[in-house]
Amino acid sequence: EVQLVESGGGLVQPGGSLRLSCAASGFTFSSYAMSWVRQAPKKGLEWVSGINSGGGRTSYADSVKGRFTISRDNAKNTLYLQMISLKPEDTAVYYCSKGAARGQGTQVTVSS
Repeated sequence: EVQLVESGGGLVQPGGSLRLSCAASGFTFSSYAMSWVRQAPKKGLEWVSGINSGGGRTSYADSVKGRFTISRDNAKNTLYLQMISLKPEDTAVYYCSKGAARGQGTQVTVSS
């Protein structure tokens, strides 16, 4: 059974930074591309970033390009999202995903 457990969210001021983590289990993590998606209040799910299985290829939504960095540690079965220069519009629940599977999410709130 695929299990994805996100952590690292919290309340941060505009311009601040956070690093999200996602611990994966129940599948061969190193064989799959992974993504981060988010859902802001009263909005639909938004794809944020993706990374291939080996970690050498990444992609980002225009809204986060240059501010967010996705990475992975296949030895630790963990996906990361480093976020800097956070903006209020980044406020959302962030999920890591493997295809259609998602974890429970971690709340990121950017507010002064």
